[in-house]
Amino acid sequence: MSEEILINVTPQETRVAVMQLGVVQDLHIERSNSRGIVSNVYYGKVARVLPGMQSAFIDIGLERSAFLHVADIWANNHNEEPPKPIEKILLEGQSLLVQVIKEPIGTKGARLTTQLSIAGRLLVFLPQETHVGVSQRIEDEEQRDALRAKLQAAMPADHQGGYIIRTAVEAATDPDFQADISYLDKLWDNLKNTVKTASAPQLLYQDLNLSLRVMRDFVSDNTTKILIDSRTTHQKMLEFANDYNPSAIAKLEHYPGVRPLFDLYGVEEEIERALSKRVDLKSGGYLIIDQTEAMTTVDVNTGGFVGLRNFDDTIFKTNLEATQVIARQLRLRNLGGIIICDFIDMDTQEHRDAVLEEFQKALSRDHTRISVNGFSSLGLLEMTRKRTRESLAHVLCEPCPVCHGRGELKTAQTVCYEILREILREARQFNAREYRILGSQQVIDLFLEEESQALAELSEFIAKPISMQVETIYSQEQYDVILM
Repeated sequence: MSEEILINVTPQETRVAVMQLGVVQDLHIERSNSRGIVSNVYYGKVARVLPGMQSAFIDIGLERSAFLHVADIWANNHNEEPPKPIEKILLEGQSLLVQVIKEPIGTKGARLTTQLSIAGRLLVFLPQETHVGVSQRIEDEEQRDALRAKLQAAMPADHQGGYIIRTAVEAATDPDFQADISYLDKLWDNLKNTVKTASAPQLLYQDLNLSLRVMRDFVSDNTTKILIDSRTTHQKMLEFANDYNPSAIAKLEHYPGVRPLFDLYGVEEEIERALSKRVDLKSGGYLIIDQTEAMTTVDVNTGGFVGLRNFDDTIFKTNLEATQVIARQLRLRNLGGIIICDFIDMDTQEHRDAVLEEFQKALSRDHTRISVNGFSSLGLLEMTRKRTRESLAHVLCEPCPVCHGRGELKTAQTVCYEILREILREARQFNAREYRILGSQQVIDLFLEEESQALAELSEFIAKPISMQVETIYSQEQYDVILM
């Protein structure tokens, strides 16, 4: 399926949208003050070893220490001896070479590994390995063997290190392989030389910025056009393509238009919709997507769709349509971790199998690793999607300062009753002349109208006057009781 890549560049951030048939399929945002750190290589210092968790906290120069599990220590799993516990491998204050495999998310620090990998356009270089692997997305065994043979023929005889062949390799020639090997060798030599004079914690290698990663990771044979609205970025991408991906030069175009690029293609509206809980289906059904700390839930509803012969067919048609939309929303919102999809209950096993097959087909377009476990005994479809960076909502939004992320507010009546209880509590504890209520307009209005009798009765009970004052900056839940 042909695709277009749109790149919107401002001094503050770079945004990339991948389009298929005019519809946004994937969205990436990178801000200049908070660039992603996945694939960055650091010379870190062990801050703390936790034998109980078989993990260590590593200082890599960030605000929060990064996390290294014993399973991610390469040397421990690649020698002839039985694996050792982490307290026998690492000591506090020790320096070591680590790479980030997972961004800091929420309150959690970055996840690290000691197995280094450096990505090129066609290959991923593994300096500590000796084998040649092939991307799991290339499933044909004959093709896999042919690619291995092709790479080994292009490698120098005395070459150290292993490789993983990426999916972008299908149309590559021997010179392309050699150019990629040379590029990766150069990066690795520079990194080794930097280590010699480094002092922990220190950043040794930083991955390409988003606009150049587009050239390396996103461009494929299906890509027909890459539109960039920045002349400077367009020039940098041309230079990069000239060195590492000449076939992409013809696809690069500078967009000089007056109308913003993302407005022209409807990407801005799509971003706004991707921040909403509700996603409407064309048939009249809809999805409700709830993102929590533990997992993401997707609920499928028929809504106003009642158009087919019987109820079973209506459900089946809605579920089939939902599979396409859910797969796209997962990519667009970059949702990761545990994902539970609550499709509408289907009575026949045939319908469940068809929905599962269609869902897996739709998910196959995703570049992120996904595992689908099928329908559970409760009729829920369970799956996981690898979480390597913050979701779209976490990048663009923050918890509401009024409800603190709950999504709900106490009613004005609830707050009124809380205030009455608070005044009674204060009256029993302190001997004040008067009590003054500071609250929002909604709460004070309720005290003046429906709850005026309750306030008068309390004032009579405690034998003290109670006055009220509106605070315009207070939210509905905020209040203060002042002792006069």
